[in-house]
Amino acid sequence: MPYDPGLAVRLEELFEGHAGFEHKKMFGGICWLLNGKMFAGVYKDRLIIRVGEETAVKILKEKHVKPFDITGKPMKGWAMVAPEGIEDDKALKRYLSLAERFVKILPSKN
Repeated sequence: MPYDPGLAVRLEELFEGHAGFEHKKMFGGICWLLNGKMFAGVYKDRLIIRVGEETAVKILKEKHVKPFDITGKPMKGWAMVAPEGIEDDKALKRYLSLAERFVKILPSKN
């Protein structure tokens, strides 16, 4: 399975109509960018989120969250959430808001 199309649709529906969001196929999955900066995506059946190192350390203690590692070298400041951790939209939105909050404070890519 390249990536879960059902999860991709859920994300697309959440971002629909919001300025600055776009998606691209990457790393065998699909990711979303906010103002040109990667912040979330779907890899296989998992949500991936860019939350920064400080928040990642905190959420990695949660039951369904693991480091984002698809190459043998975890990406700092990123996390993967198993399907069980995002079964309902409230949980999904929580993780996405952590990612959005982090990406919004990153410097512009000018």
